[in-house]
Amino acid sequence: MVRPAVLIPSYQCAATIAEVVAAALRHLDVAVVVDDGSTDDTAACARSAGAEVIGHDRNRGKGAALVTGMRHLVARGMTHALSMDGDGQHLGDEIPTLLAAARSDPTAIIIGDRIIGSQAVAAVNRLGNSVANLAVRLATGKPVGDTQSGFRVYPLAAVLSLPIDGERFEYETTVLIRAIRAAITVRSVGVEVYYPPVAERRSHYCKILDTLRIIRAVTLLMWRR
Repeated sequence: MVRPAVLIPSYQCAATIAEVVAAALRHLDVAVVVDDGSTDDTAACARSAGAEVIGHDRNRGKGAALVTGMRHLVARGMTHALSMDGDGQHLGDEIPTLLAAARSDPTAIIIGDRIIGSQAVAAVNRLGNSVANLAVRLATGKPVGDTQSGFRVYPLAAVLSLPIDGERFEYETTVLIRAIRAAITVRSVGVEVYYPPVAERRSHYCKILDTLRIIRAVTLLMWRR
């Protein structure tokens, strides 16, 4: 039986988190926000929208927030975590698409493959996504699709049994490599996403440092192979 909950790792998302939580709760009864050391009102806004809020006393990174949230959900009796970002990029109305795929294949990791369409995306971001996709393919021998999408469903017991390679953005890449090597199926389904105008976007992804973290983590896994 699939018992899913929404998991939202968040840092400095006070302006958007309430709307994200409200959209998620239209489809699932439980939404857990992991406040990763925010100094704004992220936690208060998430609670006011109906989320359970747990947190880190300092910023540890998206990967660490995901793992903290997944462990919390297991303790709550949940079997699956549907992860989405707190900035509003991932649309609550696409949650049923991910859940349907998870229910048809409960042991698989489901990735929401972002359908960007005509929305403007910085060239450096497109390049970074392409490089990460290629790196995962080289490390696993299998094409995965949108490896940088954080809109996913994780089967909790299987994923938490895997080694953890990094606490920040690299986790979302390395967990796929670890999963495929452990014979966990990784599936992609197309989902619509929202990108605000480039000038209005706020991202905590450091294009240099976080990209280097991903490259280093994947290289180490390739070497271990």
